[in-house]
Formats: sequence, C-alpha cells, structure tokens
Amino acid sequence: MSAATLRSADLPSAQPGWQRLLAPVVDPMVFDFWAQRLNPVWSWAQPLARVVERIEEAPDTVTLVLAPNRHVGPFQPGQHMNLTAEVQGRRVTRSYSLTGIPRPDGRLSFTIKRMPGGLLSTHLVQHTRVGDVLGLGPAFGDMVLPRSVHGRWLFLAAGSGITPLIGLTRALAARQMPVNLQLLYWVRQREELCFVPELKALAARHPNFRWQPIVTEQPVLHPGEVGGLISAEQLNALVPDLVERQVHACGPGGFVATARELTEPVAQRFVAEGFTPPPVVAPTEKAEATTVQVHLQRSGRTLAVRTDQTLLAALEAQGLTPPSGCRMGICHTCSCPRVEGRTQDSLTGELTQEATQPVRLCVSRACTDLTLDL
Repeated sequence: MSAATLRSADLPSAQPGWQRLLAPVVDPMVFDFWAQRLNPVWSWAQPLARVVERIEEAPDTVTLVLAPNRHVGPFQPGQHMNLTAEVQGRRVTRSYSLTGIPRPDGRLSFTIKRMPGGLLSTHLVQHTRVGDVLGLGPAFGDMVLPRSVHGRWLFLAAGSGITPLIGLTRALAARQMPVNLQLLYWVRQREELCFVPELKALAARHPNFRWQPIVTEQPVLHPGEVGGLISAEQLNALVPDLVERQVHACGPGGFVATARELTEPVAQRFVAEGFTPPPVVAPTEKAEATTVQVHLQRSGRTLAVRTDQTLLAALEAQGLTPPSGCRMGICHTCSCPRVEGRTQDSLTGELTQEATQPVRLCVSRACTDLTLDL
C-alpha cells in the first residue's frame, strides 16, 4: 500500500485498542517521527492540523481553514484554541478564536489579524500556506450559546473582536436565527471589515438579523455606515431597545470596559471577552520590587527573578520558553504546580502559597523564593 492511499485509520495510533496494547513498548516521539514521513499530521497523541484553505479577508487579515487529525477535540462556536507553529527556529503558541461552526468533515477555521510585533500572527498571516501543519490545543472559553436561545440579542464587536462573534452568528444562522440579533461592528478603516458579503447575505435571508458597520477614523462615510467611537448617544440611536437585549461584547480591553459600563446596568445580560488583559494589580507583598530565587525542579535550574515581573515574562527574559497561550490567565496553558513559596495573582492581588496548587505563570508574580514543577 502506498503512502498516498494509507489512511490514518490504517495506523495503529488511530485505534485506541492498539494504542493501549502498544503503549508500553512505543516511544511516541519515535512513532511521530516515522509516521510523519508518510503524513505530517499523523501522530501518536499530538493534536495537529493541516492548512487546506487560505482566504484573504482584509489587509493583514486571513482565514485559515484546517483539517485536523483525530486527536483534536471538539469545540463550541465562540471558543478559542491555542495554535502552535515553528517561527524563527522555536515553537510559538498563541490563542485564537474559532470563527466557524462544527462541520461534518471536522474542519476548523480561524480568522487572524497580524498584530504589530506579533511573532505568531505575522507568521500565520504572511507566511503560512496551504499544506503547512500547525499544532492545536483543546478548546476553551465560556462565551458560547446556551442550549436554548430566546429573546433579543446584541453583539458588540470591535476590530478582531468580530472573530468569536461571527462564530456565534453563524451558529444562530444554522439554527435558522431563532432570536432577534443585532450586530454592531466597529473598525478604524472600512477596509478592515471582514465577512461583509456573508453578513449582507444573512441580513437578506433572516429578517430578524441586522448588522451595522461603524467606522471610527474615516470622516467620509459610505452609504449604510455610521461613524464614531462607542458611546451612550450612539447606542441610544442604534439600539433603542437595549433594555430588552442580551449583550455579548468582544474587542480590545478599553472597548469592552466601555461597553460594560454603558450596557451592563440596563441590558438583560452582559457577557464579554477582551483581547487585552485587565488592569494589573500593583504588588502588595513589598513596597519595592526585590529579587527572589525561583528554582525549576524538573530542569534543575535556579533563576533570579524580580517580584514586579510575571513569572512567564521573567522566565522568557532568561531564555526559557515554557508553554503559553493567551498570556491573560484564561487558557491555563502555562499553568504548572507550585512546590513551595508564595505567589501573587497580578489580576486580583490574591496571595497563595499552597503546595501543588497550579500557578498561571502569565499572571503570577513571585513574592518569596519559589520552587516550581517545571
């Protein structure tokens, strides 16, 4: 049988019974090395996916459609997954929203905007091509549809905040739009708008769906556009029935904070995700930053780390590359057990020192000498 006709189901790794039988004698890394000579997404247990389609959505924004192997788990529209690629000789992981809905063929889609200085986003947007293979993590995130949907809904999307909300919009459309849905979509320049033909088609097909493009940095507006940053006056004009609606907001942290302030007190419900971390709580353990010793138990290394840095930033500054994803304390990819010592959560200010408790490196600071199972 040729490599071209050999299917993943023909490999022992695709049979859970075979894996249980062979696990004591198979080295997964060796298996992956040889299996991927036949097909780069075959693996013993590693979730991988091949890029099968690349769609230019807007300047510096592409949709990548991926065909996953059987180790990639399920997802719900509105969730995220960590994507991993090799960039400049090292593996880089970041979290991105899924923009599609579950499909019979299992394919996944991610719409990615290149961010200034973004190592992985630049690689995915400018250099990733059909046939490339990416690593994936499990889906996470709570901004998903309930089993039963009803009432009047409002989606507020700013820039890349459209990505989870287009997934939710597509999921509602697949249910024949059972709610009255209004989508407000802010961009700086109209050229940044994504999914315009699809949104127009959905509005034409579903009378209870409306969408409104809002351009914030172009004084001359095209027909159908409005301008201006999110404000009480703007929402009053565009959403006169706000008090009857459930609100989902996504975008930069400042946008989400403003959306929350303007809508949460009056709307039926408010759910949000921000693309930037919440304000960081100032260290409270000591008046001034000091240096402590962080011992990495598995590698045997001991590092000097400042108490005003997150552990992830401190480790990366000294050349280490622990697994990470969202870098905002959401995905838990960077979590590792604490052996001893005290840390502070930089988002809440909470101090903890329980042994074996997971520490999220991206949002935790060392307060004392610390030992991590890393």
